[in-house]
Amino acid sequence: MLKKIRVEDAVGQRLSHDITEIRPGEFKDAAFRKGHTVCDEDICHLQKLGKNHLYLIDLEKDEIHENQAASILANGLAGEGITWVDNPKEGKICLYAEHDGLLVINKANLAAFNMVDEVMCASLHSYTLVKKGQQVAATRAIPLVMKRNPVERAAAIAAQEGGTVSVHVLKDAKVGVIITGNEVFNGLVDDKFAPILKKKITDLRSHITRIELVPDNTELIQQAIETHIQNNCDLILLSGGMSVDPDDVTRKGIRNAGATEMHYGAAALPGAMFMVAYINNIPLLGVPACGLHHKVTVLDLILPRILIGERIGKKELAFIGHGGLCMDCPECTHPHCPFGKGM
Repeated sequence: MLKKIRVEDAVGQRLSHDITEIRPGEFKDAAFRKGHTVCDEDICHLQKLGKNHLYLIDLEKDEIHENQAASILANGLAGEGITWVDNPKEGKICLYAEHDGLLVINKANLAAFNMVDEVMCASLHSYTLVKKGQQVAATRAIPLVMKRNPVERAAAIAAQEGGTVSVHVLKDAKVGVIITGNEVFNGLVDDKFAPILKKKITDLRSHITRIELVPDNTELIQQAIETHIQNNCDLILLSGGMSVDPDDVTRKGIRNAGATEMHYGAAALPGAMFMVAYINNIPLLGVPACGLHHKVTVLDLILPRILIGERIGKKELAFIGHGGLCMDCPECTHPHCPFGKGM
């Protein structure tokens, strides 16, 4: 329960909540923290902040203070790879990445959490690459005092399936690369794909074990795949041969190598002819030629998810469509752009 008193009568009372001061363009922070004892010198400052009255709190058994609520909410939201400090500021607690990795948001949980009255959580986009110590989400109870029941209900929703906000470590995968194409194999043109793929792999802290150049020959593509599997590769990337041209036989080579699951086509531009296949749970990614002349393609959206162990199927490739259109900006600023943010 809240009791309102005149600020002039508050001398000697302890503040029941942080009081925020905002100076546009200069400052936003707590001018007075919860627990501060009001003195005569504070009266003018408080009045300048628009505080002609203050609240005294006398909590009922079923009520909870915003700071207590924020702690309960943060505990429910935090999943794997998330850290937070039980020291609410202005009723808010921030969630941080415990280590480098890929941020994953359970969007259904987050929406259900935010449907509970008087609580909120906001996060970065799911599948954002983050660094250790980076803020990835924040939560708070909206009123100063609220009923305990909705707070506990929201926290229970958030805690389902291991928490709503998590950061997963990217695996240091052994990656095999197969460059297909008669023109490259026969030396008619220099291979430009391998250096591009190598940079994408090493930027994500994995490493390439072997690069093979093979012609547009189904049997030789199959053999190259089998060699990488025998060498215990965790992931195989294949470039070229992904279009509908009769000489493009990469997909047939993948099938002949034993693929039991294959998904051809992604709802993304660039990258519509992307392919995901699995042989004995080893993912194979078919990278179309757009990867040669676009800095960022669907591969950049899928590769980090593969490296945290997600299994990518038709549903995942379909859901990329929302936000899957690259704007081909004159100067690419990815990941600070809309591409891939709707997943």
